[in-house]
Amino acid sequence: MSPPRRMHLNAVIFGLGSHEAGWRMPESDPLASTSLAYWVDIARRAEAADFDALFLGDVLALQSGADRHLSDAMDPLMILSALAAVTSRIGLIGTASTSFDHPFHLARRFASLDHISKGRAGWNIVTSSNVLEARNFGLDAMPEHDERYARATDVVDAAIALWESWASDARAPDKAAGRYFDPDKVRSVHHAGPFVRTAGPLNVPRSPQGRPLLAQAGSSEAGRAFAARYADIVFTVQATLTEAQDFYRDIKSRAAAVGRDPDTILVFPGIVPIVAHTRQAAEERLAALNGFTVTDHVLAKLGEFLGEDLADAELDAPLPPLSSARPNQSSQSRVGVLVGIARRDRLTLGQLLMRLAAGRGHLLAVGNARDIADTMQQWFEGGAADGFNVMAPVMPADLQSFVDEVMPLLERSDVFGAGRTLRQRYGLPRL
Repeated sequence: MSPPRRMHLNAVIFGLGSHEAGWRMPESDPLASTSLAYWVDIARRAEAADFDALFLGDVLALQSGADRHLSDAMDPLMILSALAAVTSRIGLIGTASTSFDHPFHLARRFASLDHISKGRAGWNIVTSSNVLEARNFGLDAMPEHDERYARATDVVDAAIALWESWASDARAPDKAAGRYFDPDKVRSVHHAGPFVRTAGPLNVPRSPQGRPLLAQAGSSEAGRAFAARYADIVFTVQATLTEAQDFYRDIKSRAAAVGRDPDTILVFPGIVPIVAHTRQAAEERLAALNGFTVTDHVLAKLGEFLGEDLADAELDAPLPPLSSARPNQSSQSRVGVLVGIARRDRLTLGQLLMRLAAGRGHLLAVGNARDIADTMQQWFEGGAADGFNVMAPVMPADLQSFVDEVMPLLERSDVFGAGRTLRQRYGLPRL
């Protein structure tokens, strides 16, 4: 008999929470995101609550309209390295781009994090997309979507080769003989791809997990193909159970088609939980958050996503028909989700802006603890999710509400949960 599945949970942290206006709430400290104490507090709360991992996002530019929302972002690997010293069980997943960094740097940094955390490191692979990011690295524009994924493939292939350049037992220090490792077990890689080259070997030994866990968050055709080939976990944006089930089946079948065991690729929809003792109180909490939203800023952000000028659009009317202009190449899957939400739920443009502000198209779960736990169990048991990326609207208040109210109601097997490495926690093999 196979062991019961465990509902995996990651705590996603970007800035002060997933809601655009979270930093303006009375309980928020707008300056906290550059304080190590803030990150330590969240990490300790999440670890005590038995989250499987912390998941830190990143953007490599000061974003448009940065004066209207919290948009500064410190290096995730710097934060996670510090958190490795004050935690002992929780996974540490950080975002890093294949568009602007060399695979030797990427492989070395994540291998180092895996060592100092004793096997708890994960890399959230992104391709970068924003022209502001491109300009920070000397480019006038981002390459087209498919080219970015082609580069990502090359970079990840090189990183994997570098991680594998040391055999697990290569280090066998012999003080008497004066030999640190077996030279027959450390090899060059001589990777020469269409975008990057590296000779190797890596100058960091094979890490505790064999290689760090790989996460990925693209739902376009290219993104799904990439995930099926490389990802251990897939962070997806789905707003309905049916859509999530379709995505889940597609990713598992794609993994099988490239020769992988479908059980070794885990699907994590994002969920934005707004929990209170009653559904009415939760709705009031969401309304309070939305009341702090700077509407013209979110309108500009939606226009950027859609590739549309919405400055003169009526907020009380439906989303206007999209022109023939091509949507932002950076956000193909997100555009589909947002337009789908607007059309399906017959939202006005103003209502769509609030959905974007609250969670950028992720599942918005508003209600009492039982409401939210039941939704999560339905998705988990209904073939839509192996776990969830929990995106609390305001940190740390809403994360703690989720921990106190929702988590005790979830049916989470403790199978794999006590694993020493992140791969063990997820029930995934060492590579």
